[in-house]
Amino acid sequence: MTENNTEPSIPSKPVQPPTFSQTEGPDTLLPDQSGLKMSIWSKLHKKRFGKDTTDASEPAEAAPAPGAAPGKAGPPRRKLAWYWVAGAAAVLLVGGIVLGTTLPDPKKSTAYIELVSEKDGVSGQLSSLQGRFDSLAAGIKGREAAVTTREAAVDKEAEEVKTADAAVKTAEAAVKTREEAVTGAEKAKAANTIKEGTWTVGVDVEPGTYRANSDVTSSCYWGIYRTGSNGADIIDNDIVSGGRPSVTLSAGQDFKTSRCGTWSKQ
Repeated sequence: MTENNTEPSIPSKPVQPPTFSQTEGPDTLLPDQSGLKMSIWSKLHKKRFGKDTTDASEPAEAAPAPGAAPGKAGPPRRKLAWYWVAGAAAVLLVGGIVLGTTLPDPKKSTAYIELVSEKDGVSGQLSSLQGRFDSLAAGIKGREAAVTTREAAVDKEAEEVKTADAAVKTAEAAVKTREEAVTGAEKAKAANTIKEGTWTVGVDVEPGTYRANSDVTSSCYWGIYRTGSNGADIIDNDIVSGGRPSVTLSAGQDFKTSRCGTWSKQ
């Protein structure tokens, strides 16, 4: 008699891949362990091997893969996420390559061409301004050289004028000296010359010996009087008929001459 085995057989591993948690964090790409614990496959595993994978006191172990030896745990489910990472990296790599090959050349854009054109225009204006600046600088340099030459000529002329002024002043000083000498001689001669009239010796004329400057005629008269006598006290007198008479005068006397010409001190 054949014994019927009423124990249900262990179903095969579900074909559908496990679901993954959509929450962000370090375990984003890991399988949803709470869903696996509640699966029928886990309950049947408990029935077969007598171990509850939902025990909260220790972490749940992954069910052995079909055909694996009993008692050996399969690879951790955390390592199953490598193909997801690799797939994401491949997608990013392909996307970068596609974007790199499809992006337009920035140097062919309208904005870039306008900037290049504006730069060329500014460079042309700068070159023109530099040329004008160089021309103006050359002109200023030439004018400065001319001004320097003119200033040197002016300084030379000023020095010549200064020398001429000094010469003029020297000549003026010499003329003044001669004039003063002539004036002094004239004054001395005037003081030592007696003209017609009555003069007080020591006041109007200097004392000394005087002589007629030219020959006289018979009408020449001269007289010496005591000062203050008004001609009443005669000291000496004469009527000269010819020749150049001479007289000696002293202070305190008056001298009168008529028709005798001028007398000079000897």
